Amino acid sequence: MPIIDLNSDLGEGFGAYHCGDDEAMLSIVTSANVACGFHAGDPEIMARIFGIARERGVAIGAHPGFADLWGFGRRRIPYTAGEIERLVAYQIGAAQALATYAGHRITYVKTHGALGNIAEREREVADAVVRAVAAVDRSLAILGIALSEQIAAAQASGLMAVPEIFADRGYLKDGGLIPRGEPGALIEDPDLAAERVLAMLEAGAIITADGRRLPTPIKSVCVHGDSPHAVAMARRVRSRLEAAGLMVAPFSREISRQ
Repeated sequence: MPIIDLNSDLGEGFGAYHCGDDEAMLSIVTSANVACGFHAGDPEIMARIFGIARERGVAIGAHPGFADLWGFGRRRIPYTAGEIERLVAYQIGAAQALATYAGHRITYVKTHGALGNIAEREREVADAVVRAVAAVDRSLAILGIALSEQIAAAQASGLMAVPEIFADRGYLKDGGLIPRGEPGALIEDPDLAAERVLAMLEAGAIITADGRRLPTPIKSVCVHGDSPHAVAMARRVRSRLEAAGLMVAPFSREISRQ
């Protein structure tokens, strides 16, 4: 039976501030990308999410972003490649420490927000992220946007590369994400999102807003955890995947079979 991973960005509150329904999402998704304290998250949130994920058999990854609590990590900050390398390494270390504290283990890294969007297109930044991951722990996979420079950089370095598509985001004609705020950037209807995911998996391709099909391996599907429709969308996507005969499980299970 084919395996597909379902991931979500979680733990994105801070202190007394909450963002999304992490506990509900952890009953649906198979991999949790957990904020590491720079764009969101803190030690209390991280330890709690890692503990729940361990109890529910959910894989966990570090979700590093720019040091930008005010902008939720969605603003570009002019760090050098070296600075990006070190801030990613720092956040992976924090995630590994809190995961160990909670009795779980980080198995991958997925960049957040502006950092992820830049690493999608700019090889220098993608290489900086990959160098950080390789320096800290070469056993960690890179979960990244399909057809991105980050996937290419991970493959070139010999790291495990896991291409993902987004259930709740639209695509440009070149396979990049439509920038937030532009028409078609966000998919808010759970049924439409599920249909798009199935269509892309069946085609083995990203399907763009103008109908192009860009072939790519797809190992994971992301539903963002901070949207008002996140829980309903994740439930709908998972149910449609299972109804289509797919096993929804952490991508590490598929890799271990190869």
